[in-house]
Amino acid sequence: MPDQSQPSVAERLALVRDRVSAAAVAAGRDPAEVRLLVATKTQTPEAVLEALAAGVDLIGENRVQELVAKAPAVADQVAAGALEVHMIGHLQRNKINQVLATTTGLETLDSLELARAVSDRCVRDGRTGDRALDVMVQVNVSGEESKYGVRPGDAVPLAIAVAALPGLRLTGFMTIGARLPEPAVDGSAEDGSAEDTVRAGFARLRAVRDEVRASGAPGTSAAVDLSMGMTGDLELAIAEGATIVRVGTAVFGPRVTATTV
Repeated sequence: MPDQSQPSVAERLALVRDRVSAAAVAAGRDPAEVRLLVATKTQTPEAVLEALAAGVDLIGENRVQELVAKAPAVADQVAAGALEVHMIGHLQRNKINQVLATTTGLETLDSLELARAVSDRCVRDGRTGDRALDVMVQVNVSGEESKYGVRPGDAVPLAIAVAALPGLRLTGFMTIGARLPEPAVDGSAEDGSAEDTVRAGFARLRAVRDEVRASGAPGTSAAVDLSMGMTGDLELAIAEGATIVRVGTAVFGPRVTATTV
C-alpha cells in the first residue's frame, strides 16, 4: 500500500514542473521551450507507469539492462507515439542492438566509432529517412574524468561527422554538469563560485551547439536541443539555454538500494 505520508509521483512531478516554469520565466524564456525528461534509473515499471499516468511523455534510462526490462511496460505508449524513450547512460558497442530495439533516442554518442556502429545497425534495419534515430553528442564540459563525453574542443567536428551518417538524425547535445558541493550543514550560503563553474560548462555546451549549427554542414540544422541540468542544477541549465532537463529523484523520491534499506 502506498505511503500516504509521502507525496505521490504526480505531486512531485507538479513541483518539478513548477521549478522548470519558474526558472524559464526568470531567464526570460517561454516555459514551453523546456522539456522534462524523467530519469527512471532503479525505478520499477509500476513507478514508471505512475509517472506516465501523470502526463510524462519523455523518459530516460541509464542502464541497458533496465531499459530492456521496462520496455514491455511502455511499449504501447511508444508505439502510439505518446512516449519517447531516450538512452541517457554510457553505451557499449555490444549493447547497440538491445538499445535500438527499445529506444526512440540516444543522447550519449561520444565517438565516431560508436556513431558509425549505430548508423550501420540503423541502415541494416531500414531505420533511415523519416525513421532515422534521434541522437545527441555527449560532451564532457566539466573535464571530470569520471564523466563520459567528448572534449568540447573535439565536439564540433564529431557532431558534423555524426550528422552526415545515414540512419542518424542529430538533434543536439547532452552533458552532465560539474558536481555542485553538498549544502553546508549550518545552512550557510556558498560563495557562488561553484555555481559559476556549472553555468560556464552549460554555456560551453550552448556555444558548441551554436557553432555546429552555424557551420551549415549537412544534417546540422536540426541540432537545436541542449539536454543539460538535473535535479540539483536545473535552474542553472535553463538559464543557459537547456531545452531538456533530466530529473529523477525529484519526481520519484530518493532512490532505495540494497545498502540503504
